[in-house]
Amino acid sequence: MIVSWLTTNQCNLACRHCYQDAGCKKDQELTTEEAKKMIGEISAAGFKIMIFSGGEPLMRPDIYELVAFAASLGLRPVFGTNGTLITRKKAEALKQCGAKAMGISLDSLIEEKHNFFRGKKDAFQLTLQGIENCKKADLPFQIHTTIMEWNRKEVCDIIDFCVEVGAIASYLFFLIPVGRGKFLEETSLEVLEYEELLKTIMKKQNQVSIDIKPTCAPQFIRVASEMKVKTRFTKGCLAGLSYCIIDPAGIVRPCAYMVEEAGSVRKEPFDQIWKTSKVFERLRTRQYKGTCHGCAYETECGGCRARAGYYHQGDYMAEDSYCAYGEQQKAGGFF
Repeated sequence: MIVSWLTTNQCNLACRHCYQDAGCKKDQELTTEEAKKMIGEISAAGFKIMIFSGGEPLMRPDIYELVAFAASLGLRPVFGTNGTLITRKKAEALKQCGAKAMGISLDSLIEEKHNFFRGKKDAFQLTLQGIENCKKADLPFQIHTTIMEWNRKEVCDIIDFCVEVGAIASYLFFLIPVGRGKFLEETSLEVLEYEELLKTIMKKQNQVSIDIKPTCAPQFIRVASEMKVKTRFTKGCLAGLSYCIIDPAGIVRPCAYMVEEAGSVRKEPFDQIWKTSKVFERLRTRQYKGTCHGCAYETECGGCRARAGYYHQGDYMAEDSYCAYGEQQKAGGFF
């Protein structure tokens, strides 16, 4: 099971798609002691992987102490970072305190495009230096890419770049229009383009040795099955099933792109929230609606619950309409 903690709202970039609308530190962010209490409860709930994300997690002064504490409890600490703050010294400190892998954002191999999207003129060069510093510290890293219309043709090249620089994986994030990303909705991929891109990505998986994971694109499970592509991933949407997030103030939600609150770690222990939250209980029924209900891939895919809620007036158990297979079934055709 995986939990992602958005450690702080602070960030040194101004990414155009940011779901958290990060920038400045917000009031009521968890203190060091509150965070340690929460981490203990995460361990008690049976979670294995803890993602330290943000904002930018490296802007939190106590991050090394908290990572070391998580590691001491048997959790596997990993990061979601823009990579621009990973100096050689910080990479070595992260390795020493128990960080197991860094997820570093890179959205284009064209410097100007990446810099524009990330809101900083030297973001590209700083990110590449961060990658190099991880390599020198023998700290494993993977590359995270947000996929939209303007960079979709770069996807295979970015995957090749991941292999070239020694990344352990390429994670491809499909845009959910929340936070600052709302205005980018018109640039997200149309349903059939989305389907074709998933096919391209799964074809690429057969050509490279590293893992490729389309994220917020659970239909890739079906596409991989149809194309007989071997992937170690067996479940699409994990929200509330084996994954959740905790925001900087301790609010628990099924995923970063869902607004529904499961509880607050300041009011109730995390392990109790995970077990008894009504939001999680509903998600775990898997009683989906529309084309997701009774779909041949219902169990493995599950549809994107965040997209379902966004496009169906908050009903996160509705169908994920961003699915070519479902749209074909709705039209009475065959895929």
